[in-house]
Amino acid sequence: MKKIFLYILAGSLCFAACKKDDEVETFVEPEDINVRNSYDEQAIQKFMDNNYLDTQGNIKAFTSDAADDNEKKLSDLPHETLPSGVIYIKRTTAQPNPGIAIDTDSESATASLIKTMIRANYYIATETDGNVSLGTAGVLTNTIDGSGSPITDPRYYYVKKSVLEAATTDIAKLRSYYEIPGLKEGLKYFNGFQNMASGDPYNLQGVIIVPSKAAFARNENYYGLKNATFVFNFQIYHTEVRPADQK
Repeated sequence: MKKIFLYILAGSLCFAACKKDDEVETFVEPEDINVRNSYDEQAIQKFMDNNYLDTQGNIKAFTSDAADDNEKKLSDLPHETLPSGVIYIKRTTAQPNPGIAIDTDSESATASLIKTMIRANYYIATETDGNVSLGTAGVLTNTIDGSGSPITDPRYYYVKKSVLEAATTDIAKLRSYYEIPGLKEGLKYFNGFQNMASGDPYNLQGVIIVPSKAAFARNENYYGLKNATFVFNFQIYHTEVRPADQK
C-alpha cells in the first residue's frame, strides 16, 4: 500500500514539473515607464541591426542567403535620432530635387496635404529571458503590398475636422487620439514630390521609426495601440497646402 502511495506521489510531482516546464511565460507590461522606454530603445537598435533597405527602399530582414551579405544594416546607414527618440533615415538617391517642404502642423494655415505610398507597421517591444526585441509586426497601413496606390492624408497623419466634430466622446474629439506626433516630427525632415501619378513606380524615400513615447505611449487612442513602436517606410507622391475642402 505504501509503495502504491509513493508511486502516485512521484507521478503527481512529475506531472506538475512537466506542466510547469511546458508553460509559456506571458510578457507583463512593466509598470515603470522608464523600463518600457528602455525596451523600445534596445528593440529598435536590434531591429536596425537585423534589417536593410533593398534597391527600392523596402525594409528587408537579413537572411542566411549570401545574396544580402553585402547590404548595409539600417544602423550603418546615415540616420538621425531626434531628442524625442524618433529615428529617420533618408535615402540620398530617392529624394526630390528640390521637392516641396512638408508642414506637419495640423492647425497651421499652411498645413500640408500628403499623398503617400507607405508601409506602416507597429510592434510591441518585449523582454523574455533577458532578450529584448520587437514582436511580430502588425499592419497599420500597407499600400505597397496591398492596393498598390498611394493614400491621401492617412488618419494617423491628419484627421479631418468632420471626424472630430462627429465624435461622441471627449477623447475622440482630440487630434492626439488619432495623430502620431513622432511621424509628423520625422516628416519635417523630408520634402515631398509633387504631382506624381498614382501609378508611377515607387522608390521609397526612407524610414521613420517612432518609439512608443513619441507615439501614444500609454494613452488611449483610436487604434488601441498603447506601448507600440511604429515603423514607417514611405514615399511622398504629392504634397501641397491642404485645400479647404480637405480639412
